[in-house]
Amino acid sequence: MLGAETFYAEHGRAARFQITPGVCPDGLDALLAARGYRAESPMSLQAAPTARVLNATPADPLRIRLDDRPTTGWYDVWNAVHGHVGDPAAEWAMLGRVQGPSAYASAMLGGAVVGVGRAVADTGWVGLFGMATTPRARGRGAARSVLASFAEWAGAHRADHLYLQVERENLPALRLYRRAGFGEVAGYHYRGVGEPPSR
Repeated sequence: MLGAETFYAEHGRAARFQITPGVCPDGLDALLAARGYRAESPMSLQAAPTARVLNATPADPLRIRLDDRPTTGWYDVWNAVHGHVGDPAAEWAMLGRVQGPSAYASAMLGGAVVGVGRAVADTGWVGLFGMATTPRARGRGAARSVLASFAEWAGAHRADHLYLQVERENLPALRLYRRAGFGEVAGYHYRGVGEPPSR
């Protein structure tokens, strides 16, 4: 743990730990709490059979465009909704390093991208990432349309299951995923501090 703190401090950042029950060492969460690390970002890892998502997410009127790499329109919506403050060049480079078949979905309203998501296929599973809808398009089926397109794409890539991660505080997303057939596999959270703790 001290090694992680030192590494991040040398790079001008405070360490942040992901706490996943059954994976992290026993007592790590309590130890970090005692050192001043706050619990942050409670998350839910969820999964669903592809066929169930296909049946639960009928086609919507929003047109979906699927690309095998991110477009500027896709990136702009993803970046605007998620509020990324990092270096855009580094974020584009990170997306370019993804291995395996990928799909970047853009939900279109008129000629504008209003919702996005990213899918990556790997040995019978498809992971869904970066789901985002612009405020003006919320409640119009953009996310549901993106999910349906990913379920079709997963079927074409012989992936029987989908998985995703969602913030427990994002109630609209939790409702959407529950209606689409997803269920929780595990929960986890992070521990972080604004400044590196004193030793």
